[in-house]
Amino acid sequence: MTVTVKKLGVWRRDLKDKVGALAAVLEPLAQAGSDLQMVVGYSGQGGKAAVQLFPVKGRKSIAAAREAGLAAASATALMVEGDNKPGLGHAITRAVADAGINLAFLSAQALGKKFVAVFGFADQTEAAKAAGVIRKAAAMKPAAKAPAKPAARGGAKPAAKPAPKKAAAPKRAGAKAK
Repeated sequence: MTVTVKKLGVWRRDLKDKVGALAAVLEPLAQAGSDLQMVVGYSGQGGKAAVQLFPVKGRKSIAAAREAGLAAASATALMVEGDNKPGLGHAITRAVADAGINLAFLSAQALGKKFVAVFGFADQTEAAKAAGVIRKAAAMKPAAKAPAKPAARGGAKPAAKPAPKKAAAPKRAGAKAK
């Protein structure tokens, strides 16, 4: 399976959690013609919220992002795209964890037979290390499933094997068949 792994520049803003706050952040970017691939908005505690998005490219989009109060995030992110398969998210996150790399955030979605995921890391060193780990994990074939064992129902013991048939008693000489 082929996957692509690209480094991203994520932009972020903390804001008050109120009706229309996300729309107000996105408005200047829309007016500048920014073509955003990811927008994540979420509420926190105490009436706070945050928005993260990418990409912000070109002078007009950068000026619009700054006007909206966004700034380049300190976290580094990788966008991973490819063919979806069951267990892929687990395989990647397990490989990242086994390599001693901590995820700052993850946003993933499958659509049809394709997936896209954004993995966030504390810094560029962690992201660079993770890129190779992710490529390798995504290329691995899923582990074969073990055959399922039948479950006993209601705590009942499994049925015993049928008893072997008893051998017919030998016929006596001169006995008539019925």
